[in-house]
Amino acid sequence: MVNKLNELTCRVCGKIQDNPPWGENGQCPTYDICDCCGVEFGYGDCTLNAIRAFREQWLANGSHWKYPKEKPANWSLEVQLKQIPEEYK
Repeated sequence: MVNKLNELTCRVCGKIQDNPPWGENGQCPTYDICDCCGVEFGYGDCTLNAIRAFREQWLANGSHWKYPKEKPANWSLEVQLKQIPEEYK
């Protein structure tokens, strides 16, 4: 059984998206940009190595939001990172 929340989660930073970044079937990326980490779905998260490298660089550079106006007032990096699906950690 597929976890619906996993389908909505950025594989890099764990932000829950409004729409599935990899489409309803999990196979067709939208090529949208994550408001938080800035990954392009289908490009920067196309392999596990790419996901880990993007995440490592994002964290090393201070975990800044790509679009700061979208950052929730009560945002927690620690909580969000825990939302990353296990297969993408």
